[in-house]
Amino acid sequence: MLAIRCYASTRCLRAPHHRTLRYLLKKTSPSSPIISATFSHPASSSSSSRRTLLVSIATTTLSTLILSLYASSPSKSAINTDFFDLPNSGGVKALDLRAGIGATPVEGDQVAIHYYGRLAAKQGWRFDSTYDHKDSSGEPVPFVFTLGSGKVISGIEAAVRSMKVGGTRRVIIPPSQGYQNTSQEPIPPNFFDRQRLFTTIFNPTRLANGEGSTLGTLIFDIELISIRR
Repeated sequence: MLAIRCYASTRCLRAPHHRTLRYLLKKTSPSSPIISATFSHPASSSSSSRRTLLVSIATTTLSTLILSLYASSPSKSAINTDFFDLPNSGGVKALDLRAGIGATPVEGDQVAIHYYGRLAAKQGWRFDSTYDHKDSSGEPVPFVFTLGSGKVISGIEAAVRSMKVGGTRRVIIPPSQGYQNTSQEPIPPNFFDRQRLFTTIFNPTRLANGEGSTLGTLIFDIELISIRR
């Protein structure tokens, strides 16, 4: 078996504003491998040239991908690499993917966010994303709400309260801070996504079997776009 390894100095590479592409490093030296590609090693010597060509192509492709992602990723100093408990949030855990440099919202502010929403009970199924909500010009439309209004699930409000404009935060929201009913926002605009989301979270049979502590766990990537007071 022939192994190819490519190296990079950053612990985590991401493509911002798109589905997160993560290549996690082992906790070793700064030049630890982040991608390993394996190819079968034929016994026949006649396949040597073909194997060499495949190795060359794979190495070039993987190296190009790593360099392009590294160039577009946030600076390492701006990223917290560990989840932490948000104070007074009811158990919401957060990971700052990018630190903001703008203002922090307060109660009563109208905030605009972009988000990816995923359901942990469905292996991280993405049930909604504001990046898919486009206006007439094809631009993504952010989700706007008033902080403290109670119309949005508690976990999102808890996450946004301590963010700064321009920041991006990933949060794991326990069921107690997620959807308590089908009228809480944000609500997926797609009917089938909405039905799948709520029939999973409020499944009476699974709730009766004691699975309520896991069914409604949500994962949101939130970008704070703007604040209006």
